[in-house]
Amino acid sequence: MQDPFVVHREAHIAAPPAAVFALMTDPEKILRWMGTEAQVEPQPGGLYLVNVTGARFARGSFREVVPVHRLAYSFGWDGSEVVPPGSSLVEIDLIEQGGGTLLRLTHSGLPSAEQCAGHAEGWAHYLGRLTEVAAGGDPGPDPFYGRT
Repeated sequence: MQDPFVVHREAHIAAPPAAVFALMTDPEKILRWMGTEAQVEPQPGGLYLVNVTGARFARGSFREVVPVHRLAYSFGWDGSEVVPPGSSLVEIDLIEQGGGTLLRLTHSGLPSAEQCAGHAEGWAHYLGRLTEVAAGGDPGPDPFYGRT
């Protein structure tokens, strides 16, 4: 049976896969588009920890890291009983396309339609910010700052 609560997102990014990969795996570069703190160890078993809004930590561990092409990591929220750390899975594929990158994201293992909708909104927001940074822009202050 297929998991009914899955977020699928795609973004076309005006930067090569290596640049997008760096924006998703280098803590300093992550903070240009998402979060206030980041500690990532992009290797299988390595830590994924990002304070996404300044008030909420996403935590998990890397399952798969294929430099410049693919990331997969467990995902959840510190202090959450609904989506606890490591309880869901984020998979990101970076496909070279037309001088840029097609980013395909799948977030599976979410427990409800409500959580699926909330995470879909969050991914749409942050992938938009990532797209802007990768193209050399500045997305400005994060309107999600302070959200719990």
